[in-house]
Amino acid sequence: MGKLQIKNIALIANTMSEAQFVTNILPKTIKQTKPEKADLIIVVGGDGSMLHALHKYMHLNIPFYGINAGSIGFMMNNFHSDSFFESLETSKITNLYPLEMTAEDVEGNISTALAINEVSIFRQTNQAAKFKIFVDNIERMQLSADGALVSTPAGSSAYNLSAGGSIVPLTSKILCLTPFCPFRPRRWGGALLPVNVEITFLIMENEKRPVNAVADFYEFRNVISVSVKSTDKQVIKLLFDKHHTFEDRVIKEQFSS
Repeated sequence: MGKLQIKNIALIANTMSEAQFVTNILPKTIKQTKPEKADLIIVVGGDGSMLHALHKYMHLNIPFYGINAGSIGFMMNNFHSDSFFESLETSKITNLYPLEMTAEDVEGNISTALAINEVSIFRQTNQAAKFKIFVDNIERMQLSADGALVSTPAGSSAYNLSAGGSIVPLTSKILCLTPFCPFRPRRWGGALLPVNVEITFLIMENEKRPVNAVADFYEFRNVISVSVKSTDKQVIKLLFDKHHTFEDRVIKEQFSS
């Protein structure tokens, strides 16, 4: 794989000191500009910073490179000042495909959103949520639980893993469906589904058991139905150090304690 041709970059950082530090080690031939005019966006921070940047600028269809300066850096790269630009030039592109969520609330309002990691539904009160799960318009089960999520392969190592779901390889054409604290059926552990299906949650007893939906960090209250499917209309390009690829991180995470 050849080196990336980088002429114009946009730099996104939480603090001016972080931004200046990266600026000082960039070659003089690299011009800093606005994201709309860049051929690469560098994000300094943690996974949260990267997720916000992806949502804001993924429509530009240019690669993103993360430098880890946060507590969690699964989507980021470790920083070494003496080899930073070489690592950037030779980094490997990983394509991510987001989820498309369509939610209807109690007033009939329809909301749509994209999620890079997961779409979740949560109970609002002390009452467990009660909902039916449909896969391609076929009812598969009725569940009482704190909620449930649908995650992408990229998101399978995030909230999905914490909820007891499986990590799946990034290249797998699979969606993870994982419950939060299922009450009935108590031992249901979720499902791994083909990436081309549409998953729908139909909320039951919504007045007594109100539910919210969340697409990554965009929240929608008092929903009565939530449909989730993968989309290839938007492709996200993340750059990773060729010696520590996203696939390597997924494998490592499965053996961490």
